[in-house]
Amino acid sequence: MESENITASELIEQFHKSDGSPGQFLQNLLAAQCFLGPADGGAILRAGQEKDVEVLALYPQLKKSASAPEWLAGTAGLAREAITSEKVVVKPLDKRGQLHGQSAKRHIVMVPSNMVGIGRAVTAFVIAADGENTLEASLQKLQLSSGMLSYSQTMPGRQNWQESSRRLQQAMEALSAVNRQERFTSAAMAFCNEIASQWKCERASIGFLKGRYVQLKAMSHTEDFSRKMQVVQDIESAMEECLDQDVEILSPAPGESAYVSRAAEKLSQRHGPLAVLSLPLRRDGKVKAVLTLERPAEKEFSLAEIETIRLACELSTARLVDLYEYDRWIGATIALRTRSFLAKLVGPKHTWTKVAAILCFGAVLFLIFGKGQFRPKSPFVLEATYQQVVPAPFDGYIKNVEVEVGDLVDAGSSVLGGLDTAELRLSLAASKAEKAGYLKQASAAMRDGETAQAQIAQANADKAQAQIELLEYQVTQASLVSQISGVVVKGDLKRQIGAPVKTGDVLFEVCPLEALRAQLMVPEDEVYDIKIGQEGYLATASYPGQRIKFVVERINPIAEVVNQRNVFKVRVQLMERYPWMRPGMEGVARVTVGERRYVWIWTRKIVNWIRMKLWL
Repeated sequence: MESENITASELIEQFHKSDGSPGQFLQNLLAAQCFLGPADGGAILRAGQEKDVEVLALYPQLKKSASAPEWLAGTAGLAREAITSEKVVVKPLDKRGQLHGQSAKRHIVMVPSNMVGIGRAVTAFVIAADGENTLEASLQKLQLSSGMLSYSQTMPGRQNWQESSRRLQQAMEALSAVNRQERFTSAAMAFCNEIASQWKCERASIGFLKGRYVQLKAMSHTEDFSRKMQVVQDIESAMEECLDQDVEILSPAPGESAYVSRAAEKLSQRHGPLAVLSLPLRRDGKVKAVLTLERPAEKEFSLAEIETIRLACELSTARLVDLYEYDRWIGATIALRTRSFLAKLVGPKHTWTKVAAILCFGAVLFLIFGKGQFRPKSPFVLEATYQQVVPAPFDGYIKNVEVEVGDLVDAGSSVLGGLDTAELRLSLAASKAEKAGYLKQASAAMRDGETAQAQIAQANADKAQAQIELLEYQVTQASLVSQISGVVVKGDLKRQIGAPVKTGDVLFEVCPLEALRAQLMVPEDEVYDIKIGQEGYLATASYPGQRIKFVVERINPIAEVVNQRNVFKVRVQLMERYPWMRPGMEGVARVTVGERRYVWIWTRKIVNWIRMKLWL
């Protein structure tokens, strides 16, 4: 047997179409109870002769030629037990009796009642409950709706069924008005308007608990109101009076009442005279909101009306509270859920104060006894262990530049640039001609037997040859190459082509990538913690996500002034190298010194500053 899907609006429509007969009323009542529970199925049973049990109504209704559900077969004994004891009977349902083959844990619930024209009967429900709280909430709703039948015991048969049907219809219409809304403000307004319309109230107001006070959230037929209005303040006072006592308050109060109704009487007299009724709206046994109704004093609220309004409130509270708690911005929702969770741990009163005190105490203990790695921070710069300088080989002019800063070059093969050799080549030609002339003079002197003149001419020829070799060497050196492989770190000369240079002027600098190290600038108040051999990590500003391990190699014993601060330069050896690393890159380094207490790590600078200021 499959369960039918039914909505609140369809239930209300069934009540409208009811012919007032007991059978029809019981069927509608059972459908409403299963909807509100919620329950997967139900049946109204009456004890028959001997051990038989008579089924007066069944939900969902059986189709033609369909057999009774399995769970119903074993309810006779439980029904007689509930009727005899007049107590609610709850029994787990085994797997063989579960509906639809679902694996959720189910229970059979027997709620006894005394119906006019029927006598002592019991209503059986099949409830799927994930836990004790869910089962308890369903039981409360089912008992409340079943109790509606006892409020009409003094009426004759047919009128009794019609009156009970009308009250259930009123409660269902209030629930339907709330369920049609998606936002809290509109749902609260619809609820107040429906309650005011159903029970002919001049004003219906609902307020929700905020902190320790009740704040008015909606008022029937009033779109906007100010909390500074006198009527709003009086209504909130009446609501807080109801909240503090956790009882329904009626003004004028019956003679046998034991509650205090001063705020309700003040509201009645100041804005009336009025008949005032305040009802607490509970969820999980705690008051979450208060509903206050006002109507002319001559129309006092009857007991039957109060019971029906109570049922409408019970049915609508869950939806209203859910919308109130979660229909807000995400921060408030998180704060509310956090407070609810913490309230279970430390108690509902002064929750935030208790949590703050616990956190402060925990923080003090953590600071005093907790330890962590002390890693002083300092800036650094990458530098080369050594580098190749390419100077100007002779006085001349820059002819061409083939590389830029950052280019990679190979040893002996990559041309960096060149100098103009036109003047050198002219000098070379002149020297060659001069040498040829001296050689001829030496030959002529040897032929004439002038030995001394021949030797002088030969010496001059040798001198010219040396000059020729020098000029040829300079011509070969005009093409500038690096003797090592690496990256060009200096030599942005493309805008200086044709400029004169002197011998020895540095034109290019080449640094090998495998010969990089870092130079840390450690502040003087932290250098005493740095030791040779300690490890750490650094990150460059270009690649902050890349951590590079290093080992402290040397500590310069003399301080230097950098950016108006005394620092000690600490040289470290890099344990990792990457292709993107270049000399001159800067960043932040942290040296792992060792474990220290957190209170010392976080307060050492201010403590040292105070010591210096107080030192005499």
